[in-house]
Amino acid sequence: MENLNTDFVNLTTENLVNEHLCCIIRSKKPHQGVEAKRQWLSDRLNEGHVFRKLNAKATVFIEYAPLETAWVPIIGDNYYYVYCLWVSGSYKGKGYGKALMEYCLADAKEKGKSGICMLGAKKQKSFLSDQSFAKGFGFQVVDTTDNGYELLALSFDGTTPKFAQNVKAQEIESKDLTIYYDMQCPFVYQSIEMIKQYCETNDVPVSLIQVDTLQKAKELPCVFNNWGVFYKGNFETVNLLDVAYLKRILKK
Repeated sequence: MENLNTDFVNLTTENLVNEHLCCIIRSKKPHQGVEAKRQWLSDRLNEGHVFRKLNAKATVFIEYAPLETAWVPIIGDNYYYVYCLWVSGSYKGKGYGKALMEYCLADAKEKGKSGICMLGAKKQKSFLSDQSFAKGFGFQVVDTTDNGYELLALSFDGTTPKFAQNVKAQEIESKDLTIYYDMQCPFVYQSIEMIKQYCETNDVPVSLIQVDTLQKAKELPCVFNNWGVFYKGNFETVNLLDVAYLKRILKK
């Protein structure tokens, strides 16, 4: 195994302004999605939110938070929630994911947490962390939704978190294309702009609902990592949309 570059850095309110928020976006000029995430993060760091990344221009990071203040409709006591664990490109397969997950586990144990949980699905979905990788660490399915999403947890003390009851319906009154989103992911901004433009040009009624408080996130009618799409009253996906995907949904 190659020697790992173990130069990791955790974001703090001090270094947040200058750090590369290592997503795929490689923009030289200020990028509104990245700036929106920076703002969102600056409000979260005081709540115990952790963003740990490789100190390189790379996409190698883990992002997690105490479940009580995690913007997801999942409830449980004394857990960490992993939003995102991502290693991409030439950094894959070298042990970085393992190093980041082990850091999170050690942090959870040190803080006396009951365990760690994350969103998964029966069949792996893009934009969700690799669940077979998580299961290798002992994560198990502790709750499910009817449409194939799963809550994975690694419990240290036998307690388990669960999806909030409001998630189970997966239906809303409105029949219009409806998207719940928050600014946690730098890609959200450009997806929203693309959808606005498409719907305007094609006269598609759309309702874009920004989840801008913890309470709104906990009360959402669907599973959520930072994005949730409904059409004709039914929940469609937590995946970000491109035009092709949007068209497929609108054909239903």
